[in-house]
Amino acid sequence: MVVVKSPKEFYAGAIYLAFGVAGLWFGWNYPMGTAGRMGAGYFPKVLSAALILLGLVALVRGIRINGAPLDPIRLKPFLLIAAACSLFGLMIEPIGMIGGLFVLILLSAMASREFRWSPVALLGAAGLVAACALVFVWGLSVQMPLVGSWFTGG
Repeated sequence: MVVVKSPKEFYAGAIYLAFGVAGLWFGWNYPMGTAGRMGAGYFPKVLSAALILLGLVALVRGIRINGAPLDPIRLKPFLLIAAACSLFGLMIEPIGMIGGLFVLILLSAMASREFRWSPVALLGAAGLVAACALVFVWGLSVQMPLVGSWFTGG
């Protein structure tokens, strides 16, 4: 009989393991390629293997090391973060990355008990949006519109 001493660690490991196995399952038939010439399956398989390894480590730690019990699930933060991520995906085309990220960041921040509307929160969100635009759109050349079709007339 296995006794779980750290439920948070154990269940986090189970989630990592499940996502890793699912990633390998779905990406199994993609060509791997090499580190220098990556195929479509290279990144999913490497990431999935890392998740599986991390999951196994967390599972073992959950059994061997004493830890905190699970907190009850708080529905409001869960729903706010899920809504924020979903809205970002739905809003990226009509309002672009800038508007979508603002909604994502501020709605996700509202999930915290410590969040208060203030100029600092808006400036922080603006800074994160600017950093994401620099890194992803200009630095990595990710094909993502900064402003959407509502603003460009397209």
